[in-house]
Amino acid sequence: QVQLVESGGGLVQAGGSLRLSCEASGRTFSTYAMAWFRQAPGKERQFVAVISRSGGRSVYEDSVKGRCTISRDNAKNTVYMQMNSLKPEDTAVYYCAAREWSIRYNSREYDYWGEGTQVTVSS
Repeated sequence: QVQLVESGGGLVQAGGSLRLSCEASGRTFSTYAMAWFRQAPGKERQFVAVISRSGGRSVYEDSVKGRCTISRDNAKNTVYMQMNSLKPEDTAVYYCAAREWSIRYNSREYDYWGEGTQVTVSS
């Protein structure tokens, strides 16, 4: 069982930056691929980024490529997402998710979820 707690969301102006964090409980963090998803009001949950167990591979959704960087610190049981050049369309609740072993992009393939952190980008 893994419990995930996100932090770092907030209100920022367009062009600004935020760093999201997700801390996981348990001693087997390094066996989980970790991902960020987001959900805007009235829209489906959308894949944003994922990082492999070792941190050696990461994949991004096209609209955030070059603006977001996902990273992890397995010693701290934490995954991060640095978001730069934020746009109003990035406004959403951002969720951290975990699944054992391999990278996936579909939210249905993730077993553990945090409660989410709100990111609001004003124009």
